[in-house]
Amino acid sequence: MSVSEKAGHTFLASLGKTRLRPGGVEVTEWLIQQAQLNAGSQVLEIACNMATTSIELAQRFGCQICAIDMDKQALETARQNVKQAGLSDRINILEANATRLPFPDESFDVVINEAMLTMYADKAKVKLVNEYYRVLKKGGHLLTHDIMLTRGELASAAYGQLQNVVKSHVSPMSQDNWRQLFVDSGFEQVVTRNGAMSLMTPVGLIRDEGVGRALKIVFNGMRTRENRLRFTGMFRYFRTHRKQLNYIACCSRK
Repeated sequence: MSVSEKAGHTFLASLGKTRLRPGGVEVTEWLIQQAQLNAGSQVLEIACNMATTSIELAQRFGCQICAIDMDKQALETARQNVKQAGLSDRINILEANATRLPFPDESFDVVINEAMLTMYADKAKVKLVNEYYRVLKKGGHLLTHDIMLTRGELASAAYGQLQNVVKSHVSPMSQDNWRQLFVDSGFEQVVTRNGAMSLMTPVGLIRDEGVGRALKIVFNGMRTRENRLRFTGMFRYFRTHRKQLNYIACCSRK
């Protein structure tokens, strides 16, 4: 697959980016703090990609984690990363479809799903969140991290550009609509945090990856003409629309 056809997160990962979340590592940390994890927590990470977050959770809290994805290449990388970290006894990597989770009702204390729901149409979001609700225990937490609209709908031209930039369907919602999505699925309490997206900013890149890796990512992004066109196109789009597109993190309690 050529660079121009890869989904945005796949392209950035190919450049060496390990943090692929709209609000970056600080927002993921905020979500983690809401969940009050401990060694006895049963955690499900959906769309785990390279298992970066799962590995950190297992290292910090000693919890048991099931990490799932549909991308076979990402899963292979995840398995290698988990093995290298010596955490195969704590993290189980599975290929699974989030719309039909292969787990009984009330299996997990925490479900974490970052940078995925935005990629689905609104009706599909409802189906996914209902499934997350099903596998959560009473009192459990759903942690999500997505893209939020700040000023109503994007103009049709800007929306079309967004689809072209990320090479996948993108359907962000307003803060109120994100919150209502979880309330309508039965969650009793929804706490949110939102702010400027940092995924494609210089400061966010350094904060998420460190100076050395950030420089390597930029070098890889500019190394070939094809990479350069894609990398600078993503950067320019999100900079131009930074006042219309924010991140939103939601902690929803069952």
